[in-house]
Amino acid sequence: MTKIFAYAIREDEQPFVKEWEKAHPEVEVEFTDKLLTPETASLAKGADGAVVYQQLDYTAETLQALADNGITKMSLRNVGIDNIDMAKAKELGFQITNVPVYSPNAIAEHAAIQAARILRQDKRMDEKMAKRDLRWAPTIGREVRDQVVGVVGTGHIGQVFMQIMEGFGAKVIAYDIFKNPKLEEKGYYVDSLDDLYKQADVISLHVPDVPANVHMINDDTIAEMKDGVVIVNVSRGPLVDTQAVVRGLDSGKVFGYVMDTYEGEVGVFNKDWQGKEFPDAHLADLIDRPNVLVTPHTAFYTTHAVRNMVVKAFDNNLALVEGNEPETPVEVK
Repeated sequence: MTKIFAYAIREDEQPFVKEWEKAHPEVEVEFTDKLLTPETASLAKGADGAVVYQQLDYTAETLQALADNGITKMSLRNVGIDNIDMAKAKELGFQITNVPVYSPNAIAEHAAIQAARILRQDKRMDEKMAKRDLRWAPTIGREVRDQVVGVVGTGHIGQVFMQIMEGFGAKVIAYDIFKNPKLEEKGYYVDSLDDLYKQADVISLHVPDVPANVHMINDDTIAEMKDGVVIVNVSRGPLVDTQAVVRGLDSGKVFGYVMDTYEGEVGVFNKDWQGKEFPDAHLADLIDRPNVLVTPHTAFYTTHAVRNMVVKAFDNNLALVEGNEPETPVEVK
């Protein structure tokens, strides 16, 4: 019987793992809540393939340990592959898949909801209500339809975000080095990032973490933006120079900041720090600010998205094991 072993299965993923297993009685499925490491690789011994998800690097040592246990077919439940030692994976003959599209709506909805909350100063109003201060002023909001919304990156998520913001009545402009012909035909694109920065009241990032995009939001680009700009980052932490945004918030140049991803999030996000010393003073400051909305990389975290991540990863892994072409292979080079 074919056997697939899954790592780092959370409690919220278990119903979907069991759903997939029930639909595939010819496959034995085992899983653990532990991450894949050189030490835990032996848990998968005897399996034909592995399904994984983690923030840790897939180091040469980790890949070697998995291969030593007879497994070179690995399916990620997420998009990112930048933490895989590809040279080692190629040397060991690994076949790898990922899930590049699991729910654009989940992430786009989160970005839109949080941006609207910033514009309406919801966090400030919530704090006032908690203290039973029921006065309106000076917590006045801005309507989404009055904003020019700039979208950087018009892939699956960026396009859904554009649709949502247009649903509010906002004017939407966009920039992408890879232009979508249909969007270009409709006139969404501006000529440069500088143009977008100068025109937009709300700027939302939907691009990958590649060297050219690191710190694309910085002191110089913020200086180009309109006074009172709202910046939204639900993509990747390194896109934003966080301290530059803090300086913008302090000066009033930046009206508000939506942050679901953070440069220093590994080892901090998705952990309970109640009653413990918080390890990042800069992050603590952002969390406490009334015009900053921080979430711990949870924009994707919906039942719809989690089910797709699990099901698509297992489907991919079974295809690899059976010698078939998976839906979303990763080029190992």
